[in-house]
Amino acid sequence: MAKNIDSSVTSMDRRSFLKYSGILGAGLLLSPVLPASEAVAFGRGRYRVTRTRMMMGTFAAITVIGPSRDEADDAISMAFDEMERASRLFDRHQDTSPIGTLNREGWARDLDPEVTALLERSLRLGETTKGAFDITVKPVVDLYQSSFADHQAPPSDSRVAGVLDLVDPGAVRMDGRTVRFGKEGMGVTLDGIAKGYAIDCGMNTLKQRRIRHALINAGGDIRSIGGRGRFSPWRVAVQNPDKGAPALQTFTMEDGAVATSGNYEVYFDEEKVYHHLIDPHSARPARESRSVTVLAGSTTLADALSTAVFVAGPRDGKNLIETLTGSECLIVTAGGVRVSSSRWPSSGALFTPA
Repeated sequence: MAKNIDSSVTSMDRRSFLKYSGILGAGLLLSPVLPASEAVAFGRGRYRVTRTRMMMGTFAAITVIGPSRDEADDAISMAFDEMERASRLFDRHQDTSPIGTLNREGWARDLDPEVTALLERSLRLGETTKGAFDITVKPVVDLYQSSFADHQAPPSDSRVAGVLDLVDPGAVRMDGRTVRFGKEGMGVTLDGIAKGYAIDCGMNTLKQRRIRHALINAGGDIRSIGGRGRFSPWRVAVQNPDKGAPALQTFTMEDGAVATSGNYEVYFDEEKVYHHLIDPHSARPARESRSVTVLAGSTTLADALSTAVFVAGPRDGKNLIETLTGSECLIVTAGGVRVSSSRWPSSGALFTPA
């Protein structure tokens, strides 16, 4: 169960907490780095309030700037609750979640409209990205996990070939609130989009509470509104995939979203050779990139596109982004070369999604 971190970090100094929580090691860093918990009064009756919770397998920090500390605290609590609610809907690891039920039974009816809407959007993004983003890759992910757990080795070519036929978004059949798989053994994972969606849900809650200046950072996926105040945008630094190296770049943002996918994030093996970003066409980890950062108008879109661009590779991924209005990308190739889309902001520049 997620908990508020405020009461659990009294024995750690601030920098140690940030280091071990992953905030310093996130794919995208705020500058300055946000603390675990903070409420600061500054200028003309305004407060900056930051709260942090563990959720979605990472630490999420919400910062609100406004005239009332109490109103900011209430809004942040509601936003966290909304993010937790949304993330539970798409948790494939819980058998009782809508996605868990669908994967276990091979079909589900009377699904929450919110679930079917994100499933439909995910399938459309699969078409837009020419299959680079594919929620039906779950059987392959499961195969790698079980192979390394049982044998400490990657699956054989024959075992990979045996599940590759199950990677088939066309076999996900939707009829209103009923979803059915056309092949036995299929499954879906929304891990590449659900965190971004939950962040957007949290930001929508803040907006409903009439918060005008806010930022949510969940493990490096970031959504912002309103900057830090009049003529003062948020400043974001893109982490270098070489741990400990200087940030790749900093830019500013008032309203927008950022997400990063990297081959250094999640591995199946101790040697960190086999990572979680699987190419749905080959059922093997994508190898052409080290990290991909995407800017977009929503975290839902940025999250999905960062995965798609990573899987597609630098050339095809960049070309994909060039066709999409309001989205930009920065790619670090396997060889360490930086490739960016034509409208990627220069260092220090303001990003404004179209």
